[in-house]
Amino acid sequence: MKLDINQIEQHNASLSEAHQRKFDFVANEIKDVEAVIEKLQAFQIAIPSWALGTGGTRFGRFNGPGEPSTLEQKIEDVGLLHALNKSSGAISLHIPWDIPTDAQKIKDLAASYDLTFDAVNSNTFQDQAGQEFSYKYGSLHHVDARVRKQAVDHNIEVIKHGEALGSKSLTVWLADGSSFPGQLNFREAFQNTLSSLQEIYAALPSDWKLFVEYKAFEPHFYSTTIADWGQSLLLASKLGDQAYTLVDLGHHLPNANIEQIVSLLLMEGKLGGFHFNDSKYADDDLTAGSIKPYQLFLIFNELIDGLDARGLDHATGLGWMIDASHNLKDPLVDLLQSVDAIKLAYAQALLVDRVSLKQAQQENNIIKAQEILQDAFRTDVRPIVAEARKRSGAAIDPVALFTALNVRGQLVQERGEKSVATGL
Repeated sequence: MKLDINQIEQHNASLSEAHQRKFDFVANEIKDVEAVIEKLQAFQIAIPSWALGTGGTRFGRFNGPGEPSTLEQKIEDVGLLHALNKSSGAISLHIPWDIPTDAQKIKDLAASYDLTFDAVNSNTFQDQAGQEFSYKYGSLHHVDARVRKQAVDHNIEVIKHGEALGSKSLTVWLADGSSFPGQLNFREAFQNTLSSLQEIYAALPSDWKLFVEYKAFEPHFYSTTIADWGQSLLLASKLGDQAYTLVDLGHHLPNANIEQIVSLLLMEGKLGGFHFNDSKYADDDLTAGSIKPYQLFLIFNELIDGLDARGLDHATGLGWMIDASHNLKDPLVDLLQSVDAIKLAYAQALLVDRVSLKQAQQENNIIKAQEILQDAFRTDVRPIVAEARKRSGAAIDPVALFTALNVRGQLVQERGEKSVATGL
């Protein structure tokens, strides 16, 4: 299914008068509003192929109707998202869930939707059909060298798939860890992981990046081999200049100061990318901005400050991607909402008066610093983000248009009620 540009134009025409009134009101209060809009138009958030179907918990999964059961259908769904918001111009594949049988054909299909391929993701956190050794007790950290080699070989295979698609980065997330004291020798597990990653790093093309993701707990609950940003940074530093830390907003213990983490990683030149989601307790994978919108704004405040300090482009300096599992909501609507929330937080952070904030910090003027940040956060930038979409040829209100066109209903007609997304 492809959206007709006329459908978007008709939708925008019906909202144009009200939108223009709101935009003019806000724009008059914002300095350099055109520069903000330009940055918003350039800012893209990649969509992961696994987020296009209904997720689940360890207690069960409830399939959604019209799920994409093939890689081609997943590309079609991301194409729908991108047509609606013009902010989702890349897709991130998880191998072996989504192995392209004909890379050029898949590239051409993606290009027809104006899509490129973002980071490719390896999977050694579950056993796959036909593999010789199990990852029950770990993969890259495993005590058995044969299991480690199998996991290394898989990551190298993923790199090759990524090369064929035009990707430029590999994300490695490990479920490796332990659930009981004494189960692992921590030092040996870390050293095995480093040695395995060094083999993968050696296979990395010269223009690629390796993202090392971390997670405090789950599926193991006593230790995780790459449990926090410090351990990820240590590995990335030992690997070399092409290795970076990847921050998933859900992979932290409660109340972690994520904005401080990203600030320091940027300072060290070792922040590589982001996985956006939101959480109440831990790795809840909820819609971005649905629980902690102020924290998301504060994170972007530090990101902009750090990117500018290093002279990095906001849109291309880091890898931006959503990582979520949609258990109750329509995945496409959830993704539209997440992208919108990310763009809103980014827009708000662009409004921060950094000169005045720096002065307040130098004067230890805590009240002034708080007022500067909260003034930007409390600015209603929705018309600004909508204007950026409109100028890019997207819908002023993507969720409203998705609903009005009954997109999910049309997908159900094409795919059936019982189609199941791959990899879930």
